[in-house]
Amino acid sequence: MFKRVLPPGKPQPPAVNITFDAQAMRCVEGDSLAAALLGNGVASCRKTSVSGIPRGPYCLMGVCFECLVDIDGNPNQQACLIPVRDGMVVKTQRGAANIVSGGLDHDA
Repeated sequence: MFKRVLPPGKPQPPAVNITFDAQAMRCVEGDSLAAALLGNGVASCRKTSVSGIPRGPYCLMGVCFECLVDIDGNPNQQACLIPVRDGMVVKTQRGAANIVSGGLDHDA
């Protein structure tokens, strides 16, 4: 689906490992999480809170909020704005995250 194009003579950036919904993935260091997910064939990273329809990265610049994910237990993270890093644990966001006293409580 996507192919990285590097200038002549430039080496491939180092790889990092993440998990998305418990599936191991190898990504390129420095890419946004949204680009890394798309590069690994993930088209949907959240489900809407009303209808449960799958949604995925759309604008890739932080405007649309379609790429919300749960990263390391923190919901409502925009995957297009967060650089991928080794060891990230990313999960599909299902519905909206609710704010409760003492922190965030994510709807399952």
